[in-house]
Amino acid sequence: MALSHIHGLGVDPADGQLYVATHQGVIAVADDGSSQRVSDTADYMGFTVAGPKTFLGSGHPAEGSGDHANRGLIKSTDAGKTWKTLSLGGEVDFHALDYAHNTVYGYDSTGGLLRVSKDGKTWDERAELAALDIAVSPNDPDIVLATTQNGIAKSTNGGKSFSRGAEPVMAYLSWTKPDGLYGIDPTGALHHSTDGGATWKKTATVPGGQPQALTAVDANRVLIATQDGVYESRDGGKTFTQRLPVTHTTD
Repeated sequence: MALSHIHGLGVDPADGQLYVATHQGVIAVADDGSSQRVSDTADYMGFTVAGPKTFLGSGHPAEGSGDHANRGLIKSTDAGKTWKTLSLGGEVDFHALDYAHNTVYGYDSTGGLLRVSKDGKTWDERAELAALDIAVSPNDPDIVLATTQNGIAKSTNGGKSFSRGAEPVMAYLSWTKPDGLYGIDPTGALHHSTDGGATWKKTATVPGGQPQALTAVDANRVLIATQDGVYESRDGGKTFTQRLPVTHTTD
């Protein structure tokens, strides 16, 4: 299957299946390396697994669908096969989504701000900032990290305000219990923090060049998409196995 532009990664807790959100739809990847598109061919962005068979996303519709150019927050309850718009259709393109503490945190790339919602329908507008990715502490709903050009910006009030970005500069972040905060820098070097981002330790450089997405499943299992495909580590980022290759296309 020819794929490009991976935007998100997740594992369905219902069955342990790996799902990859791409420019050409949502792809399910089996343990034997086989893959199949489960959705339509829309551009799925801001992808996150919120629960068993329950995914949240954003992005742009498939050509000819007649849907909004910016899909707002969309939700699937059948493991990515079908999706419905919950809110902000035609208004917002979320480039990053995180689901934690029964709350949706979304980075609105259209307006350049963080939005937070309990039900996925009504939203609180939080701080304006230029970010690529966000990560919410699994222990504290008020602690939110964001990747910026100047480094990692931190909020201690649920995203109402952020500190100035501080080194190291990361492209993507993912935070899971226990002590599972991972960041990947623009060169593909994976870093791990056990103190909420105060200090970082480089674990290895992920194969395949520039990173496109990062998801920590637990403290030892990490999924990373690079220019060459999707890689998985089950030893805290020391070694990697390719789960899905990427074929470069011109679109």
